Amino acid sequence: MQKLLTSLFIIFFGLICGYIIQRLTLSKKIKIPLNKVKKIFQIIALLILTPIASIGAIWDIDLSSLDIILLPVIGSLAILIGGFTSLIFVKLYKYEKRQAGAFFCCGAITNIGAVGALIVFIILGEHAFAFVPMYKLFEPLIYYGIWFPIAKSFSITHIDNDKNNLIKIVKDPFIIISVISIILGFVLNFSKIERPAIYADINSIIIPISSILLLASIGMAMKFSKIKKYIKPALYISILKFLFVPFVITLLAYALNLGSYENGLLIKVILILSSMPAGFVALVPPSLYDLDVDLANAGWLVTTTLLIVIIPIQIFIISYI
Repeated sequence: MQKLLTSLFIIFFGLICGYIIQRLTLSKKIKIPLNKVKKIFQIIALLILTPIASIGAIWDIDLSSLDIILLPVIGSLAILIGGFTSLIFVKLYKYEKRQAGAFFCCGAITNIGAVGALIVFIILGEHAFAFVPMYKLFEPLIYYGIWFPIAKSFSITHIDNDKNNLIKIVKDPFIIISVISIILGFVLNFSKIERPAIYADINSIIIPISSILLLASIGMAMKFSKIKKYIKPALYISILKFLFVPFVITLLAYALNLGSYENGLLIKVILILSSMPAGFVALVPPSLYDLDVDLANAGWLVTTTLLIVIIPIQIFIISYI
């Protein structure tokens, strides 16, 4: 119960703080450059705190088992299954192009970093957190190299803003720092240099702070308009993200015998990370390519709000693994 309440508190505390800052700024009760503050929060979280946490966590894990090598593959498959199943959904329900594109974005893009990493850390501990950067290793490549061009194909206006996506990925400082932190963590692990005992205490502080900053930056852009109009597609997105994808991916992980790693720890991490809500990046292509922003916003908000139900279910299921 304590882990459940802690997870929900941090998630909604971050979102609410960000939303309050947004409303105070829009009502001109406070004067701050909202977009600049969002960027600063993301820089602190993604370029400073998260890399420090990732290095320390990977430094301490047992790399003697080859099962860990399969994690990036499993993570990539979870993302790909979500995206391609979304395409099937929009065909079956015959959404018009702008709505289909927005639906696809919510189904294809998942909040692994801010929410998934936090839940893994709180419920399973720092040792399990080390698997998160490995699970999401190819996430940026799939999002910007595959999903963004597909999202653009649904655009009526065909805005050409995604040239040289692969070059942008390589040059993106957030991706560069993330990859460097993973490599450095492995180097320290293989070096057999003992990790300082204080590192665990450091991570117990910076991981929640990093999540709060990311969630606050998301809260600064939350919009509640026209959600009622899109409840039905938002619920379809929820079924896809919280039932179908984790069911398929967890079965696959069991089939690959990953359930034997550290008494099921790897399976627990995979179950949690594969059943996360739509990521905030899902709102970017609809804005770039003139898709249905309101549907995307509704899909993101509904799936995020459903964490109130999903996290207790996750805790219940992993208690039997």
